[in-house]
Formats: sequence, C-alpha cells, structure tokens
Amino acid sequence: MKRALLAWYRRTRRDLPWRRTKNAYRVWVSEVMLQQTTVKAVVPYYRAFLRRFPTVARLAAAPEDEVLALWSGLGYYRRARHLRAGARHLVQRGGRFPRTLEAALQVPGVGPYTAAAVLSIAYDLALPVVDGNVRRVFSRLFALRGARWRGDRAFDAMAEEWLDRRSPGDWNQALMELGATVCTPQNPDCAHCPVRARCEARAQGAVERFPEKRPRRKPVEVAVAAAVIERQGRVLLVRRREGRLLGRLWEVPQTSLDGGAAPQLAGELEARHGLRVALGAPFGQSRHAITHRRVRIEAVSARLLAEPPPDSARFRWVRWSELEALPISSMTRKILSSAGAAPAQGRPARRRLP
Repeated sequence: MKRALLAWYRRTRRDLPWRRTKNAYRVWVSEVMLQQTTVKAVVPYYRAFLRRFPTVARLAAAPEDEVLALWSGLGYYRRARHLRAGARHLVQRGGRFPRTLEAALQVPGVGPYTAAAVLSIAYDLALPVVDGNVRRVFSRLFALRGARWRGDRAFDAMAEEWLDRRSPGDWNQALMELGATVCTPQNPDCAHCPVRARCEARAQGAVERFPEKRPRRKPVEVAVAAAVIERQGRVLLVRRREGRLLGRLWEVPQTSLDGGAAPQLAGELEARHGLRVALGAPFGQSRHAITHRRVRIEAVSARLLAEPPPDSARFRWVRWSELEALPISSMTRKILSSAGAAPAQGRPARRRLP
C-alpha cells in the first residue's frame, strides 16, 4: 500500500507553491495558513505574504498591523499574530526553524500537528501527521467503527504505525493529498484511488458511512448593527479587543443585537465605545458566516454628536484609499463596500451588500 500511494502522489500531486521548497520557514507559513482554510483560498495569500516577508527576520521585524493587513480576509487572525511571535522567537535563537520536535513545540503557536508537518516535510524527520483528511482515509481504508475512533489518540497511534520512515514528508503529504482530492467527504472518486484494492469500506459498499459522523454543532444566529461614520473623506474605525477570531482588527463601530433592531445601536455604541452618535437610515443588509455563527448585518449611516475619546489605539479616522493597508475583517469590508458614494469620489456606489 505504501509503495502504491507514494508513487501516485509523486506522479499526480498538485503543483502548489509550498511544495516547490524544503525551506522550513516557507513550509511553516503554508501549514499555518492551511489550518481550517482551503488550498484555493490560501495560494494568493501565501504568495503575497512571502513577497512581503521572504525571511523569518523580515516577518519578525514587521509591525503587527502590517502582518494582519496581509492576512485580512483569511480568518482566524490569531494565527497571524502567532506566526509573527514565532518569527521573533526564532530570530532570538538564530533565525532557523528548529530541527527537533521538543524545540519546535516551544515556538509560539506551533502545536504537535504543525511541528510534525514542518519537520517531516522540510527535514525528513520521521514524524506522522494527523488531520481531517488523514482521519478520513484511515477510517475508510480500515472501516473503523466505534467511539475509540472519534478521538485523536487512536489515529495518532495508527499514523505512527503506518508512517513511511524513509520518506516521511512525502508520505504525510500523500495521505493528506488523497483525502483532499480523491477520498473526499462527499462523492469520493474510488475509481481513481491508488489504494482502492485495500479499502475495507469500499469492499463493504459503505464508503460514505465513514468516518462515523459526530453530532454537528447547531449554527448560532447573530444579528449585528454597524454604524458607518464619515467626515471629510474619512471613516471612523474602532479597534476590537483581543479575541480568538477577529481580535485587534479595525472595524466600523458595531454591536450584536438581541432583538436585531438597529435603533439599539446608538445606546450600545455609547456604552461600549463612549461614542455619542445620531443614526441615519439603514442602507445595507447582508449575511456572513464565521465558524458556527450565521451573522445578519444591518449597516446604518451615522454622525457624531461629540468627538470620540482621544485614544489613537482605539479610534482611527481612515481615508478610503488607506483601507487596503489595514487589518480589517472580510465582514467589515462588506459593510464598507456598501457605504460608498459616487465612484468619482473614490468609492463604490451605494448598493445592497452582496
């Protein structure tokens, strides 16, 4: 099975930019970006990121806002902050990604999966990796049933047992590639699977029953109202507090609403940010998904009744032309895209949000 899978991978693997290098820094960047993000989404971000930060030293020296701005739209922004913190950690220790698992796990933001992936791919260390693709491939190959196979430890042991120690980097990537392109969650392409003859789930005619499903988390509906405050060609942004998903990004003043009514917004903004505003009419609505949340957005024009508190770390007036250089979430960009006036004034025309 190992020989067949490795031969298939070396013959048919996708030509991805991070597969053209053994540079540990570049492999590390790709592995962090690929966490909970599709390959298609990552490729342009990866190329832009490495154009700006081609070395660990360049990333370590960059301001956090510059790093977050390049990450804007990719989501899970804590990854970007950890990557920068990890680069600073490495520069203080010689500037190279460690060659041992123990040292790699000391790098900020690097856990067992990322450490094993980077060390096996860049340095050919015999370390197995287990992600969702690997779990699905093993679940189907061996028709794994029962609660034992819903945790990580059993799969870690299986990955260790089956690891090809002569080519650990290619082996790990081959398993992940098989799961990503052939042994997919829906409609797996069994006819083109290089190990179909060994697949017990296929022999049972039950491929799509594996892996056994866990109960899905029910989506949470959230209503958000956002105030777009403009003055002299600038828009007022506030900085989010530290958080797992969108922490420390810039956004238009906004708040979640229990009742989903925009008139609550003025009171909430004064309570949260000390901003006194007069609200205009709503001008845009949209929906946005963040992990298990389904967000309904209502954008409202507003004007200040008093100057914001003098705190440049929390408030910022930004020209429309400067927005691309700031760390702003895709949800905020959606809101701002609906807030423009005529194209002649340098912004898109008002329209319903996509």
